[in-house]
Amino acid sequence: MKKFNIKSILISVLIISSQIIFTNCTYADDIADSNKNNSLKLIWSDEFDGDTINTNNWTYDIGKGNSGWGNNELQYYTNRNDNSRIENGNLIIEAKKENFGDSQYTSARLKSKGLQEFTYGRIEARIKLPSDQGIWPAFWMLGSSFNGDEDWPYCGEIDIMENVSKQKDIYGSIHWNNNGPNTFGSKLSIENVEDYHVYAIEWTPSYIKWYVDDVLYNTAIIGPVPLNNSSYYIPNDTIKNNEAFHKPFFLLLNVAVGGNWPKSPDNTTKFPAKMYVDYVRVYESN
Repeated sequence: MKKFNIKSILISVLIISSQIIFTNCTYADDIADSNKNNSLKLIWSDEFDGDTINTNNWTYDIGKGNSGWGNNELQYYTNRNDNSRIENGNLIIEAKKENFGDSQYTSARLKSKGLQEFTYGRIEARIKLPSDQGIWPAFWMLGSSFNGDEDWPYCGEIDIMENVSKQKDIYGSIHWNNNGPNTFGSKLSIENVEDYHVYAIEWTPSYIKWYVDDVLYNTAIIGPVPLNNSSYYIPNDTIKNNEAFHKPFFLLLNVAVGGNWPKSPDNTTKFPAKMYVDYVRVYESN
């Protein structure tokens, strides 16, 4: 989930490079990491089994942000039950077309800042996405030093899952400062994007890996690589000036409407647009 207008330029580079890389790669290639879940210990989760959103885990961003949260997004984020709630064991984030303040759309953005923050681990969520023109669901992380736009990209950003409009592509990327804003990422094309899927990263002092349903599709190398670890995936990249990715991060879940990347909804877009989150879990290595 992007924070500044300059990132619309960067994401264009990401999309172009990803299209080249993934010309012959599909979800059916089934590239998996055989070490997954060996010696992992669950250290935190939200199963969304209660009646209300757990305020020990989540708080909210409210309003329209600076320049539509830096991306010319159209929604007004609220903490209303209309836009985020627990139903049938799921967190529901609901984007609606309605006049609210000076916006024509509302939605919600939940964050764990100051409540649940993590450095390294396997971080995953089982999510069912909305898929429609102008809709932008995301599961992502920001460095805990983030207190406003002036702290980005120095704080670092890890996008575990992003999807825009009606695409079948799932995007995983990072953003950081390397003598200016820098982006590295890739994408995986999946079928049935509106079904439940598990979106995850494996984050260690050496690398960040991205998965959809345990299919590995991207690796960012952020430290010395163990000699006996050959479970890497191309594309990968060695991330210079990667200090931000060795500090605590917090979680975010949201559904944006419009913006530089997905563009605006049109007359085919169906509202409300709902993202269902079955759980969020964080594991560490034993």
